[in-house]
Amino acid sequence: MEELALKNLLIERPMDGVVRVVIDRQEQLNALDDATVAEIEQVFLMLSKDDKARVLIVTGAGQKAFVAGADIQQLAGQTAEEAKERASTGQRAFDAIERCGKPVIAQINGFALGGGCELALACHLRYASSRAKIGLPEVSLGIIPGYGGTQRLQRIVGRGRAFELILTGNHIGAQQAKDIGLVNDLCDPEQLEAMVLKVAETICKRGPLALGNAIDAVVRGGDCSLAEGLAIEADLFGATSATDDMREGMQAFLDKRPPDFQGR
Repeated sequence: MEELALKNLLIERPMDGVVRVVIDRQEQLNALDDATVAEIEQVFLMLSKDDKARVLIVTGAGQKAFVAGADIQQLAGQTAEEAKERASTGQRAFDAIERCGKPVIAQINGFALGGGCELALACHLRYASSRAKIGLPEVSLGIIPGYGGTQRLQRIVGRGRAFELILTGNHIGAQQAKDIGLVNDLCDPEQLEAMVLKVAETICKRGPLALGNAIDAVVRGGDCSLAEGLAIEADLFGATSATDDMREGMQAFLDKRPPDFQGR
């Protein structure tokens, strides 16, 4: 698939089936300006259609920051109308991550603050460097999170923890983030890339259609009642069971061999 012409993102393919998207604005600690948010949406819409991309990784360039927040220079002069439009644009971009149909892993290599935390929350899995700092400090600037933070954080860590982080604006370290379920695991900084690639390699061995349907069931089911979510799960269970991948996976289990999933 033809790659996009990008200014603020890098696309890397560290192994078969794995695509790494790198936010590359090191001088600004990878802060999200409007152009970068637009590129994020474009990239994930593109990757959602890339059959060679089975697992996606998001990280920040350099050693200091995943994404240190939004670009304050742009936010400082915004009107109410401009702010609402900016929030809607950012939410749409991060929805493109959450709903791209492929597992997305946040490789949190440093500061993940404000928009950076919201970017990580839009990913399905989060792994952090032990030096990472995570938080939603918007109230200290007189605003609130606008790229989905008020909604996704409470769904991941619960309402009480979400209120604590949002209302204090405090940063937390990687260990506390793991303790409250905000990140899946952490490790020493020099081991982070290897840990994330190991997880990605494992996921790449699973059925891609099953992965996409599982993500769909979790994401859509999380936005509705239990009864509605169970109905969504049943529909997707049925759809997945009609695929060649299902037949291959079942037969491989019976044959005691690794499956050869084709995404059909």
